[in-house]
Amino acid sequence: MEFKTLKPIFKQLFNCLVLSFASFSALASVVLTEGHVRAMPDTVPNTAAYFTLENHTDKAVRLIAASSNVAKDVQLHTIIEDQGMVKMRHVEGFDIPSHGALTLMPSKDHVMLLGLKAPLVLGQQVELQLEFDDGEKMVITLPVTKQADIAAEQEHHHHH
Repeated sequence: MEFKTLKPIFKQLFNCLVLSFASFSALASVVLTEGHVRAMPDTVPNTAAYFTLENHTDKAVRLIAASSNVAKDVQLHTIIEDQGMVKMRHVEGFDIPSHGALTLMPSKDHVMLLGLKAPLVLGQQVELQLEFDDGEKMVITLPVTKQADIAAEQEHHHHH
């Protein structure tokens, strides 16, 4: 195989390993399975994080807060439609059902990083500290990627 073909495969494997180690370190019952922080132009002060958490316990848990050292404020948000207008709203939490998953994605539920302290660069690793309603905390690390990169990776995986 050519290096150009192998490079995305190794990059994906590396990201999976990093995400796996980060997810197992803090909270074994809730596991990060994938995710990223959206790359934005240097002039845009905010961005969003998208990820999937799986709950491997017999009780539902609720994600109630997030924080990061790369942003002044981190909030849980959802997208709603109100009188034909699409609006972003701050919410108090996201439920993760017992033996279920929470998937945060564009145009749905997501985590907003507001007031970035410095522009994020592609490939940078961003730590988020998540807080749950039972007092548990979990630190996850997400790579900064372009939305087009994620779509291309998903397209590539769907064809195999």
